[in-house]
Amino acid sequence: MQEKTIKILVEDQKGLQAYEETFGVEMPKVAGDGSVTGLPAPYPRMVDGVVRDGYRIHALARQAEESGIPVLNPILGRNSAEETYRESLELYRMADQLGITIFHFVHAEATRHIDPLHGRELIEQSRGKGGITPRGERELVALGAGRQHPMRVNATGDTPHWTIINAFIAGFDGTDIGPVIHVHFGGRGIHDYKTKVTNGYKALEVCADNNIFVQTDSHKHLNNLDGTDGMALAMCLLAEGLAVKAGLPRQLSALQMNVAGINLLADLAVIRAFKESMWSDSLVVVPETFQNPPGDLIAEAAHFARMAVSARLGGAHFFRPKAAESVGIPTGASMAKAMWAAQNVFENTYAIDIADPYIDHRKEEILAEAMAVLGRTLHLSGQLDPKAVDAGFWQQFDSEVLIDLIVNAGKAGILDAPKAGGWDLKRHVKTHRDTDGIRRYLPGYSPLGMPTKHFAFSQAPVKVVAAPPATRKQKVVLATVGADAHVSGVNLIKDALENAGFEVVFLRGMNLPETVAEVVAETNADILGMSNLLGLGLDLFPRASRRLQELELRDKVIVVAGGRITEKEEEHSLFTEKIRQEGAGFLGVDGFFGPGTDPAEFILWLDRAIAARESK
Repeated sequence: MQEKTIKILVEDQKGLQAYEETFGVEMPKVAGDGSVTGLPAPYPRMVDGVVRDGYRIHALARQAEESGIPVLNPILGRNSAEETYRESLELYRMADQLGITIFHFVHAEATRHIDPLHGRELIEQSRGKGGITPRGERELVALGAGRQHPMRVNATGDTPHWTIINAFIAGFDGTDIGPVIHVHFGGRGIHDYKTKVTNGYKALEVCADNNIFVQTDSHKHLNNLDGTDGMALAMCLLAEGLAVKAGLPRQLSALQMNVAGINLLADLAVIRAFKESMWSDSLVVVPETFQNPPGDLIAEAAHFARMAVSARLGGAHFFRPKAAESVGIPTGASMAKAMWAAQNVFENTYAIDIADPYIDHRKEEILAEAMAVLGRTLHLSGQLDPKAVDAGFWQQFDSEVLIDLIVNAGKAGILDAPKAGGWDLKRHVKTHRDTDGIRRYLPGYSPLGMPTKHFAFSQAPVKVVAAPPATRKQKVVLATVGADAHVSGVNLIKDALENAGFEVVFLRGMNLPETVAEVVAETNADILGMSNLLGLGLDLFPRASRRLQELELRDKVIVVAGGRITEKEEEHSLFTEKIRQEGAGFLGVDGFFGPGTDPAEFILWLDRAIAARESK
C-alpha cells in the first residue's frame, strides 16, 4: 500500500524538506529507518465530513456520457483560502440554481512551477501571486470547499509530485499534472527536460497509489505554443503511456484539449481524434482564449459560447466555462455567469451526429501525424495503428526506457512546437493558422528527421524570414525576472531587436535579477531588457541595477524594463503616471515599457538612448 509514494518520499528527502520549509506546510516525515509518518491513507477516506475520492470525479464523467451534457469544470482560485472560498460560493450558488454538480478546478499560485529546492528565492519573490497557496489549499478544504462539488488543483511545474502530495493531504479529489511531455513551465535553468518528465512520472505514481483523479496531459498547452493538433495528441498519448506504467487506472485519467470555435467541423475532428485514440476515460474540453481579447466583452462571451456548442456536439465529459472579463483571475460572479451561459448552451443545443466528410478527413490527418510522431519517438518501424496503442502496447516499454525515449525525441526536434520553452530542446518547426482555423506546418519546417507524408502543410503564402544577421555593435541581454513564465511579450521585443540588427542573448523566463546582470557582464552586453508580469517590478528591477552597480557596469549599460510594476491595476496606473512625469529612475531603469507597447516605438526610443549614451 502506497509503496511508490513512500519510495519517492524516502529517495528525495531534501526536496520534501525544501517544499515544507518554503511553503510553510507540514509534509510527511521520513525516519532514519525509512519509515514514513504523516502520510494519509489512500482514497477513499473521510476529510472534513466528506469521503474524498478520485472516483467521485469519474462518476461525473459517466453521468456526462449518459446524458450527453458535459459537466462544468470552472476554474477559480485566488491568493488566499478565504478569498477563494468567498468567490467560490458564487459558483456553488449557481450550481444549486442550475441543479448540477460541478467539478471545481482550483487555480494554484505561479510559484508552484518552480522546484523549491533549487528556486526558493524565485518562489519567495512571487509568493501568493495568481492563485491559491499550498497552505491555502488545506485552509480552503477546512472552510468547506469540496464537500458537494469535487475539486482538483493544478500541479504543473518542476516538482508536481510534491504539489500532489500536499493536495492529497488537504483533501482534493484530483489534480492537473500536464503538460508532462513538453516543457511549458519549468526547464528554464531550474531543471532540465529529463528531470521535468521524470518528476511528471513520479506525480503519476503518487496519483495511482492514492486513487487521485488526474488530468494526465493537455493539448491546450501545446496549442498555446503554436503546436499542431497531431503533435499535441502524440504528446498526450506519450503521457498516457507513463500513466499506464505508473499503474494509474484509466477511470482516473483524463486528457484536456482546446477547441477554437472558429470552425465547428475542425473542432469535432480533433475531439473525435482524441476520443478514438486515447486510453484515458475522460476528456476535458477547454475554450481557446483570445490572444488579443476584443474590447467588447459581449463579443468575447459569444466566442466562448461557440466553443460550448463544439464541446456538447463532440461529446466532452467536462467543459471549462470561460469568464469574459479583462482581468487575469476571474471573480466568482463572472465565472458563475459563464457557468449559466455554458449550461444554457448545453441544454438548448440540439444533439446531432454531424456526418461530414471534412470531419473524417481532418480527423485522419490528426491521427496520421500523431502516430508518425509516436512511432518515431518510440523507434518503431512502420505507421502505428491508433487502435493498437492501448494499455498492453505500453507494457512493452520499461518506464525508464520510455522516459529516455521521450527526452531524446524532445532534444532531437521530433517533439516540437514553435514557442516551447525548454532551453535544452531543439527548436525547428514553424506553423501557420490557416483561415479554416487549423494550424499547419509551413513547408520545410515540419518535425526534424521525419518524412513529410504524414504531416499537413499550409498553402498560405507565408514568407519565412530568416533571423537577420547582427549588424549593430550593441548586444542585448533579454529575460523575465522572478517566478514569471510569461514570455510572449519578451518574444515580440526579441524579434524587434533582432530585426533591427541587434545581437540578443535570450534567457527566457524565471531568472534572478542578479543573474541577468551577471550575464550582461559575462557577455559584455550593452543593453539589459527585463520583464515581470506578476506585478513585482518595483521590487525586482532595482536589484538588477544594483548588481550592475556592484560590477561597475551601471553607467555603461542601458537598462529597460516591461510588464507590470505592481499587481493591482490602480497601483500600476499610479506608477505609470509617475514615470510619465518623472521618468523611470525610481525603478532602477532608464526606460519602462508596459503591456501594449509598440515594438517599433521601443526601438526608436532605444536608438535615441544609444545616441545619447555615445555622445557623452
